[in-house]
Amino acid sequence: MTRHWRIGVRCSRHDKVKLGVHIVNFAFPGGPAAIGPTIARAGALAEQAGLANLSFMDHYLQMEGAGLGEVDAPMLEGYTALGFLAAHTSTVELQLLVSGVTYRHPGLLAKIVSTLDVLSNGRAMLGLGAAWYQREHEAYGVPFPPVRERFERLEEALRIVRQMWSRDDGPFEGKHYRLAETITSPRPISEPHPPIMVGGGGELKTLRLVAKYADACNLFANPHGGPAAIKAKLDVLREHCEREGTDYGHIRKSILWTSPFNPDAEGGEAFAEQMAAFAEIGVEEVHVMPYGGEPDVYIAGLGEHVVSRI
Repeated sequence: MTRHWRIGVRCSRHDKVKLGVHIVNFAFPGGPAAIGPTIARAGALAEQAGLANLSFMDHYLQMEGAGLGEVDAPMLEGYTALGFLAAHTSTVELQLLVSGVTYRHPGLLAKIVSTLDVLSNGRAMLGLGAAWYQREHEAYGVPFPPVRERFERLEEALRIVRQMWSRDDGPFEGKHYRLAETITSPRPISEPHPPIMVGGGGELKTLRLVAKYADACNLFANPHGGPAAIKAKLDVLREHCEREGTDYGHIRKSILWTSPFNPDAEGGEAFAEQMAAFAEIGVEEVHVMPYGGEPDVYIAGLGEHVVSRI
């Protein structure tokens, strides 16, 4: 199975962990008119800080119960927002963490991410998952199939995207999707294609799909589960890789850090100590979330107090 050249080497206890920022709150001081300038400033500061990745959610409503405001709080359409961010950055990787398979036909999704990759000069990453936010689907009239069907669609979508980004422009015939042609022009700049991440830690289905189709995984992490819980997931992923004939070492192991922390000197030191334990088990990248409404200020703090430590 071909892998993407940007995937990092496996971490040892002496390796550093790459840092990404997952922007989840768009209720910025100044209202809607401040969203564009704040995102642009966050992108510039992220590159100054040496961040590896910037991401948005793939949601149309704010998440209920996540401490980010009400369901009608500001939320951006993800790929439009990434296109804007691509024009205001030049080095950082760009993705949604992660796209819901139900929101876009897989052939169109492959085209969207190809476009982002071309316009960003090879900085796009595709994150994909089975989707979960039922209220959002119902609000916008998007079908929300049972979980089994969503996973069937996820696997077909992964197959379609890989075919769209290959030299095979022939038809695709699946249970849920049928494409007469899989032409992609212009082709992505990334070689052999933009890296593919499957989000989630389900041991029977999700991690199997990582092993079979993806270049990266993303697992939820917090101080309560700790490195032991992530190691158990990675051990399952390794077993799936052995069954699929995939090189486990070439899959990027990333975590989404769900606990808020203050990126000042004290918070940065504590966070770095926590990340050292994850690096020892093979985690290569961590995505952190600025829960407050000033991601640019948060990113500046990461650059000053965190990046050099991890």
